[in-house]
Amino acid sequence: MRIHELREQRANRVAEMRGLVDKAETEKRELNEQERSRFDTLKGEVTGLETRIGQAETLANFERHAEAAPVAGHGGMADLEARYSIGRAVSEFMETGRLTGAEGEYAAEISRERRGGGRKGGFAAPLSAFLGSEQRYVGTTQPAGGPGGALVPTHLGPLIDRPRPQLAVQRLGATVLTGLTGNLDLPRQKTSGTANWVAEHAPATKSDPTFDKVSMAPKTVTAKYEVTRRMMIQAPQIEQVLRYDIGLLLAQALDQAATMGTGENNIPLGIKSTPGVHKVPGVYADPENPTIAELDALFGTLTGLIENADIGGSTGYLAHPAVKATLNRYRTATGELVGVAGFLKGEASAWSTLLPDNGGVSTSLAHVFYGNWPDLLLGMWSSVDIFLNPYATEMADRGGAYLHAFLDADVSVRHPESFAFTDDFPTQRLAASTVVAA
Repeated sequence: MRIHELREQRANRVAEMRGLVDKAETEKRELNEQERSRFDTLKGEVTGLETRIGQAETLANFERHAEAAPVAGHGGMADLEARYSIGRAVSEFMETGRLTGAEGEYAAEISRERRGGGRKGGFAAPLSAFLGSEQRYVGTTQPAGGPGGALVPTHLGPLIDRPRPQLAVQRLGATVLTGLTGNLDLPRQKTSGTANWVAEHAPATKSDPTFDKVSMAPKTVTAKYEVTRRMMIQAPQIEQVLRYDIGLLLAQALDQAATMGTGENNIPLGIKSTPGVHKVPGVYADPENPTIAELDALFGTLTGLIENADIGGSTGYLAHPAVKATLNRYRTATGELVGVAGFLKGEASAWSTLLPDNGGVSTSLAHVFYGNWPDLLLGMWSSVDIFLNPYATEMADRGGAYLHAFLDADVSVRHPESFAFTDDFPTQRLAASTVVAA
């Protein structure tokens, strides 16, 4: 049964319960035995429906975020995404200018969703398979300073990925909205009404909540690859390169924009620059060696601001790894390790080099974010659009092609009061093995 049908059934039963109570109140009496029995029956049914709704919503959320696996006997977009091959799509499109199999079916389905809005010279690929962010060279010969030749096998083993920053905001619980088609306005309640005590049979005091909206509009992140003819023939791991390298680059671009985005030059507006987000300055007697008490006060202020907002959810810290290294150097005057757990008091944490630490030699200032992360929204519009251009002069002469990938995405903060940050956390960069602070 669909979620909306379960919700409708729950609403009908709640309405019947309300009718029983209202009737008894109108007649200035308690529920009779028959009404109490019916009320209890309805209550049990509502509880059961709420359990089923919760399960259905959880499953829908998992299915929306996870890459779907093929299910025997079932088709649809999930099955097409599971069977989609970027490498096969690129190869076939370069050779024939069209797609067949799962790749062709997916492109046709996206074209139907867009009411024929596909563009010549390109094709659509699932968001789960292919994302993009920057220009790369993918070839079998090595350009000046490039690593392309390492992909040509005598017998090619598993691809060794380059070190990458960890992806943080989604792991902390940011809300991901996929399959968007137009600009998105999310209604937001800014203030509540008021509750008042009144005398018996006195009228309630009227009060009004206030509302505004959170708006999201697509901003484009893109990649450009140079793919050589021989690369398509000789490098069997092109599929892995395309999936992991471009996919992680895009995710990193969104991850960084979610916290540090300025909202300028086509970059989304991230947490730091969102009006209303709490900024907490550090207060240190010695900026190069803050005490345990001073750091405790800083973290207490960050968490206290969010707790006072009384919004609940999934809270946690996000910071540069240098912050973690610094916290793990602190011991009390009696030699006991304070460490990350001692300072963060059991809160969730994630560490990412996508956050700046200002690159100091001895002491530098790093960012620390704390918040209720489900109130951070990542919006993604439809699939990734991929275009092959074998007609550029330099490509036509070589038999290769430029591969362009585009994704429209945006970032928004549902409630600014859900987040706090400091941008002057002093990270210790000295060679000293231990910092002792009372």
